[in-house]
Amino acid sequence: MVKLLDLQAITMQHGEEYKAAVNRVIESGWFLQGNENKSFEANYAKYTGTDECITVANGLDALYLIMRAYKEMGIMQDGDEIIVPANTYIATILAITKNNLVPILVEPTWEHLEIDIDRIEEAITPKTKGVMIVHLYGRIAYNDKLGEICKKHNLKLMEDCAQSHGCAWKGVKTGALGDAAAHSFYPGKNLGAFGDAGAVTTSDKELACVIRALANYGSQKKYVFKYVGMNSRMSELDAAVLDVKLKYLDEDNAHRQKLAAYYYEHINNPFITLPTQIPDENNVYHQFPIFSERRDVLQAYLAENGVQTLIHYPIPPHHQECYANVEWNIPQLSLPITEKIHKLELSIPMNQVVTIEEAKSIVGVLNAFY
Repeated sequence: MVKLLDLQAITMQHGEEYKAAVNRVIESGWFLQGNENKSFEANYAKYTGTDECITVANGLDALYLIMRAYKEMGIMQDGDEIIVPANTYIATILAITKNNLVPILVEPTWEHLEIDIDRIEEAITPKTKGVMIVHLYGRIAYNDKLGEICKKHNLKLMEDCAQSHGCAWKGVKTGALGDAAAHSFYPGKNLGAFGDAGAVTTSDKELACVIRALANYGSQKKYVFKYVGMNSRMSELDAAVLDVKLKYLDEDNAHRQKLAAYYYEHINNPFITLPTQIPDENNVYHQFPIFSERRDVLQAYLAENGVQTLIHYPIPPHHQECYANVEWNIPQLSLPITEKIHKLELSIPMNQVVTIEEAKSIVGVLNAFY
């Protein structure tokens, strides 16, 4: 069986370094808000090209805290609208509604699978205060036109970088393309911790200061609470592990890109559609999605022939029960492109430990499907 994600094999690649990092934390006796977090924050800020990195407990908290901080700063308020791609993981939208903001779902393009930037201006109203883009599957969701739109309309440009560690646009890394960015380090990500972990990157020092306080119970000074905050902190163990993994991120992404090139060159089944190929700088291949009208039959066939797959994602956000309440105006939306993607998508093995030999066997099974 070729696993979709073999975390054990990924971990064993640099197992001794992880053990040394974990032992260092154990021996220090310091498990929260210590030197490991300071080190990773500095290194990840440098990697993304931002002035600030604030580590938090997970990616959803990172998303939530950006908009919560903008509310504390008076930039956003209850009922304001945030433009967001319709095809995304539910966390992106949860972070908006948890802040009593209104998600305005915009369709992607079928060609690039990311938010259709040409549709953004028509979605802007007097209540629009921000755009949240999602670099889904590891593919860039940004272009220069988007940056110009946000400046023209004085909108905050926020990035969901949960799947795009190392991806770039014209040499600028995701996480530094907008005003603020949320990162998830869930174990299966290109840059994954040993548990839940997340971060916010930004070059807005005031925003960073507010987020750091909000994530620490609302406190900027011990036992003094400026905000009604929350407890969202990355463990020293995860920070130490991430510092090790960060050294290998570009190397790991390069292997993913090599694997993707093999898929593009050799998958030639007329019953399977591949996503539009884009330059490697713009895609770190967190997932490699393929599309088929017979997706469920194809998934079963692959499983029978030793290839593990996963659907990202079987139910689009606007069809989820949690947003069935009419107050969100989400269930009434007609989003045919998003629905098509969610109906046809299937992710095949894509990570730094999948070998070219394994890719050959995967391709062989795919091309034999009819």
